[in-house]
Amino acid sequence: MKEDTGVDVRYPVDEKGAEVLVIAPSADFFAEPHVDGLIGYGKVFHEAGISWTLSSYASEAANFGIFIGSYENMKRVAMRIREAALDLGVKRIVVGECGHAWRVAYSFWNTLIGPFDFLDPRYPAPQHICELTYDLIQRGALTLDKSANDHRVVTFHDSCNVARATRMGNKPGGQLTIPRDVIKAVCNNFYDMDAGTIGEATVCCGGGGGLLTDDLMELRVKGALPRMQALRHVVEEHGVTHMAAICAICKTQFAKVLPYYNFSMDQIISVHHLVGDAVVLGAKQ
Repeated sequence: MKEDTGVDVRYPVDEKGAEVLVIAPSADFFAEPHVDGLIGYGKVFHEAGISWTLSSYASEAANFGIFIGSYENMKRVAMRIREAALDLGVKRIVVGECGHAWRVAYSFWNTLIGPFDFLDPRYPAPQHICELTYDLIQRGALTLDKSANDHRVVTFHDSCNVARATRMGNKPGGQLTIPRDVIKAVCNNFYDMDAGTIGEATVCCGGGGGLLTDDLMELRVKGALPRMQALRHVVEEHGVTHMAAICAICKTQFAKVLPYYNFSMDQIISVHHLVGDAVVLGAKQ
């Protein structure tokens, strides 16, 4: 990171006493385009002056207990996060860009692993990384250079679990508006896809619900067709070059199926990749 930016942006692990524990999907550590989102998280925390840490014990946001309908397994998997938060002495828990992980956190954590009376009551428990970044942007805590993304024309894919089973912020529909407001704060060129394919009416990426395996590639390619058609429309109408998403499964799915529809696999991008590219490091120091 220092070689690229000249700034010592830290990505701490198991750092006791940090304010924020980030629970990220494991793909953020090794896969593209996910890892660029993790890089973006670090830039946001660095520039905002917020101490944070990852956990080697709770290093996976995913909770596949939800896919098999097992409350017992959901609780067992989620308990690692509570234990890590208590062990590290953090005051906030922030969930990274993962659709079903945010659904489990938002809809189930309170009964699975609550209460969160050991966390700072001034912040949501849990909090999504987009909520945190949006709040910082609203307060002017980040200096952003939107022109850093001028080579991109961006649209946004609403992930099913986020759009239809959660909320962000303190207003209904925040899970739909907050990610878009973050993108618009860091990009000059943004266009939504057709209204019937976004928001609460969003169409599946084709790889959710446990379908993300190469053994089901034919089904996954067919399942992606509605989104690919909507993407094709904004590409032709507005010159869209990239589709952003905040779900690890969606990003993995699109990276795999985009070439089947004559797109490039790198046209799927993390929202916090866009944020990270726009953050002006050192501007607030």
